[in-house]
Amino acid sequence: MKKFLNFKIQLFVLILVCIAEFIGTKSFTIGYGAIALFPMLYALIMGAVISFPSLKILTTKQMNVAANILGIAFMLFVVKLGTMMGPSLPQLMEAGLSLTLQELGHFLGTIVFGLPIALWLGMKREAVGSTFSIDREPNLAIIAEKYGADSPEGRGALGVYICGTLFGAVYLSVLASFLASIGFFHPISLAMGAGVGSGSMMAAMVGALSVIFPNSVNDIAVFAGAANLITTIVGTYICIFFSLPFTNFLYKYLEPVLGRRSKKDKTMNV
Repeated sequence: MKKFLNFKIQLFVLILVCIAEFIGTKSFTIGYGAIALFPMLYALIMGAVISFPSLKILTTKQMNVAANILGIAFMLFVVKLGTMMGPSLPQLMEAGLSLTLQELGHFLGTIVFGLPIALWLGMKREAVGSTFSIDREPNLAIIAEKYGADSPEGRGALGVYICGTLFGAVYLSVLASFLASIGFFHPISLAMGAGVGSGSMMAAMVGALSVIFPNSVNDIAVFAGAANLITTIVGTYICIFFSLPFTNFLYKYLEPVLGRRSKKDKTMNV
């Protein structure tokens, strides 16, 4: 219990939350859409700044404490979503096929688009680990179990995990605001798209969508939570039995064609 009683961390959290809430929600127009900036986004950015090692504001030990507390906070958030899902079960059952099929977009986006780009940039087996999924905790476990954490695949997966942790929530909150403001997508569709398998990313997108669709706040939270849960559970099996084998299959044929070093070696041999 003592490892969670770090008053410096708790004081920083209180200060950052007060500042973020004081700034409030801001929105501005870009082209055809509008971007909504909400308090959680400010808190994420300020938290990232004070955690820079060079500033020496927080120690590595204190950051680990904050990471453990974050996990507990997300558990509470998921419990809240669960209590909201109960009354909405009929709606969820009606959208069951849609919720399940939205999982297709996750591997299409990462494998079909991501793998060729990774190979073109010069990545080798790291491309497999970094593109077979969005690389959250369950996906890291799959790669570590199959290839080892220190393998090229493990380094690729960990790299995407770190980038997603640092920039994912900020990027997706801005993207959700922009897509919602266009008016082409239904709020429930956007909410299901928010369930990418990451609690922080989902929360960021739900926050942004709730600002733009205040009359659908509960539905957005319910469908985003359901999609996130399905992605975490069903997506794990899809990654094991389909995404990872399919990524390896594509790598086998695409790497000799798109891989930079492969092209170079081929030219030298000629």
